Amino acid sequence: MEVFLSTLKAIIDNLGATVALPIIIFLFAVALGAQPGRAFRAGVTIGIAFIGINLVIGLMWTNLSEVAQAMVKNTGIQRDVVDVGWPSAAAIAFGSAVGLWVIPLTLVINILMLTARLTKTLNIDIWNYWHFAFIGSLIVAATGNLLLGLLAAAIAAALALFFADWTAPAVQRFYGLPGISIPHLTTAPGVPIAIVVNWIIDRIPGLRDVQADPEAIRRRLGIAGEPVILGLIIGLVLGILGFYNAGDVQTVVVKVLKTAMNLAAVMLLLPRMVQILMEGLIPVSEAARDFMQRRAGGREIHIGLDSAILIGHPAAISTALVLVPVAILLSAILPGNRVILFADLAVIPFVVAMFAPLMRGNIFRMIIAGTITLAIGFYIATGMADLFTAAAVASGFKMPEGAVRITSIADGFLWPPFVFVTAVRLAGAIGLLILLVLLAVVLFLYQRNPRAWEIAAGAPAEG
Repeated sequence: MEVFLSTLKAIIDNLGATVALPIIIFLFAVALGAQPGRAFRAGVTIGIAFIGINLVIGLMWTNLSEVAQAMVKNTGIQRDVVDVGWPSAAAIAFGSAVGLWVIPLTLVINILMLTARLTKTLNIDIWNYWHFAFIGSLIVAATGNLLLGLLAAAIAAALALFFADWTAPAVQRFYGLPGISIPHLTTAPGVPIAIVVNWIIDRIPGLRDVQADPEAIRRRLGIAGEPVILGLIIGLVLGILGFYNAGDVQTVVVKVLKTAMNLAAVMLLLPRMVQILMEGLIPVSEAARDFMQRRAGGREIHIGLDSAILIGHPAAISTALVLVPVAILLSAILPGNRVILFADLAVIPFVVAMFAPLMRGNIFRMIIAGTITLAIGFYIATGMADLFTAAAVASGFKMPEGAVRITSIADGFLWPPFVFVTAVRLAGAIGLLILLVLLAVVLFLYQRNPRAWEIAAGAPAEG
């Protein structure tokens, strides 16, 4: 069995998302009754779209990392917990004992929940199963018990499906993604925090009246409010903050202007890539709808995808770019914080993307919610750094030179891993059983009145 799982994992790893996902989409669409030719074209189109999305995210990643390192150098911040980025966290997760089992385990959980009508989401975002393996690997590092790690991963997979169902109507309406849900544990955990922040802002005179969604900004600022120009302006500001002392005047000007143009390009290209993705998804969504109408009395089903398809929205990107210097400032001023950010600043769009439907794209509110989420995250990451590092060492991860403790925004900053680890530390296996019972209660309450829950997460009240 281990040989089979190792081989399956190696094949998927070697193919990568941009090759394996089109194959999965093709097989899924054909199984739902789509014409093979149309299903094949849909799969290829989706693969091309993800190639484009990854290229643009890589451009953003490179620029934000350079700016962040320059800002940190300028401030002289010294911390003993180093941000190694989500690729390192994913490598740690899949390199752990839990990582070997997480794909079949998650698929079984998903099928069981679909059969029992406990979810509407089919999570085909296989590469992001690493989030579940990561939580499991932390539990193994804390307890030395693989079975507890697998149980934790299974509960995390079920939690992601709940989040996907809960937020699906808001995501579909705001982002224009019919039939799609987001079972992504970098993005979904921010929703409860955003709900609380939004509720508080609604009760503060003055703050609640600030209109800062992309359309309102465009009306007030004219051409300066266009997403591309907004990206250019934010890029200029970030470039100046990072490179004002990078050398002679020519060097500074070149670095600042390159940063500005590259971030303007991100603002234009990411939405275009998502449009290509939607072109491929439409035939699959139609086949899924027709299949469910024929076989399940019209029962609704969502296709669970990576939240990368959300971050091209101007509200998400603009908020994230503003939060880059905010995150560096927080790392400098928060008392007791031991984390310094480098590699994962480009993950901030993923963290805040689900705020947009709830806050109707209000960038001002999203920045406040994002700041609070990051502030909480610094303390979570500080508290879990030793365990994060232990899990990395156990999986064979090569520590960066000079680093003693490591973390990442995904998932070292987020509350689900912290909650799982805290439950196990306090009560062992009983802690995980308590989390399972709590999740069952939440699912029960959600299914009793899904519309109220969905409105709370940002779905329109009238739809």
